[in-house]
Amino acid sequence: MKVLAINGSPRKNGNTALLLNTALEPLKQAGWETELVQLGGKKIQGCRGCGKCAELKNGRCVFDNDLLNELLQKMLAADAMILGTPCYFTDMTAELKALVDRAGYVAYVNGGLFQGKIGAAVVAAGRAGATHAYDSINHMFLMSKMLVPGSTYWNLGYGHAEGSVQQDSFALDNMRQLGRAMDWLGKAVAPHMASYPAE
Repeated sequence: MKVLAINGSPRKNGNTALLLNTALEPLKQAGWETELVQLGGKKIQGCRGCGKCAELKNGRCVFDNDLLNELLQKMLAADAMILGTPCYFTDMTAELKALVDRAGYVAYVNGGLFQGKIGAAVVAAGRAGATHAYDSINHMFLMSKMLVPGSTYWNLGYGHAEGSVQQDSFALDNMRQLGRAMDWLGKAVAPHMASYPAE
């Protein structure tokens, strides 16, 4: 099985990446193929609302001049995805929001391409607003008929300076539990994916 983690932070090795890697550890140990993709700081535009993806129904965004279609293919190939972001004014980064809006809509209008996949949101915060960012990501998962596993708390970690989330032992334990829950859920669901209630 394959899990894709996407780092929406412009800091490649910051707190968000640390949380994502911690969540990936149990999955890697359980034999999953894992991939962490750096999105933050890269070129990706927001959705223009043109509706071409709904018209063409080819599983792609018509604008092919940035990372979107490449990342969308990775999301479609994965059994599970973890979307991570730092907290920017109580929400996700602009890059991750662009991915959620465009990839989510392409999947939605092309017959629910994300249905049955596992989705988890991870948020790093300096102080406040993390639950709102967490909710924003989960909204896309839930309307896409995805499966969202719980953990011991919301999937949040606190630390302002780069790497300081390492001191949040509660968050790191939560990330490890999240990885184990995703492994369990993935193995439980895999034999039944073909019978997912699409309608």
